Amino acid sequence: MDAKPFWKTKTLSQMTKAEWESLCDGCGRCCLNKLEDWDTGEIAWTNIACRLLDGHSCRCTDYANRQATVPDCIGLTPAQVDTITWLPPTCGYRLVHEGADLYWWHPLVSGDPETVHESGASVRGSTVSELDVDVEEFENYLVDWPGEEL
Repeated sequence: MDAKPFWKTKTLSQMTKAEWESLCDGCGRCCLNKLEDWDTGEIAWTNIACRLLDGHSCRCTDYANRQATVPDCIGLTPAQVDTITWLPPTCGYRLVHEGADLYWWHPLVSGDPETVHESGASVRGSTVSELDVDVEEFENYLVDWPGEEL
């Protein structure tokens, strides 16, 4: 009988650091600038990437120091997964927290870090750097990502 994978047997807070980090599917969507309606709390997605996001790998170019470089970068913790409203519905952290299965393209399921990109779930090739867009223009970069509604 095959043993169940760790993400089906452990809570987020029970995971080792390596297990926790492996839940990131590498889609890059959490590293996009989002606009929040102050009155309703509704989140609008943009295709404007954090200055540290590599648009091809969809990974942070300075992960270890990201919060020093980008002060508003959020270091996700198990306790925050339930409270952060803008985690994509396809996010591995969110799915495990909700007791749902990871998608077939998640590297932990497929065994291949490229499947997240091949599936179209990542932001690969679809972003512009925040360094190239004036903050007053962010509203001109609203997009729909798979599973998101504006």
